[in-house]
Amino acid sequence: MFNSIAGKLKETEQPLHADKPADFKQIYDATMQLLYKVSFRVVNDEEAAEDLAHDSLIKANEKALVFPTINDAKYWLIRVVKNASLNYVKRKQREKKAYEKVLYEDHRSPSSGETDYLKSESIQTAKAALDKLPPHLKEVLVLREYADLNYKEIGKILGITEDNVKVRVFRAREKLLTLLEADDVYLS
Repeated sequence: MFNSIAGKLKETEQPLHADKPADFKQIYDATMQLLYKVSFRVVNDEEAAEDLAHDSLIKANEKALVFPTINDAKYWLIRVVKNASLNYVKRKQREKKAYEKVLYEDHRSPSSGETDYLKSESIQTAKAALDKLPPHLKEVLVLREYADLNYKEIGKILGITEDNVKVRVFRAREKLLTLLEADDVYLS
């Protein structure tokens, strides 16, 4: 009785060769359900999860990997299927963004003379309103919006604190907004 148990332990202690059919079947039977569950939790798609689980097993087979124990095979395959599943999700998200970009792309016709005129008139009105701002507000707003500098850089240029820059930018925007609303101009 003890000899048969010892014989079974010795059999299971032998390394598993993923490229040998008998060992591969043992690895498959011991890991497939677990791999599927891991993948499904990541991708939330039954077919994709099954494909990814099979792909991880095929990788082990193609690389002719040798695992010291079935647990080593499980750990390696779980890592492979998890990474493959995460990559699958990232790829699907990129594809979705690309489809949405194409789907919601602006398909309007080129602007007409009327819209060009209205845009140029709005720009001129905005510039005139900007010129009406006090110089200390105008300079911070120009540096922030047109020169695209951050608050720290503006502070260094003007020799004022970063907090003072934030206050001036806020006040300049508020003042500009009231001037533009008075002229009934809305810029997008």
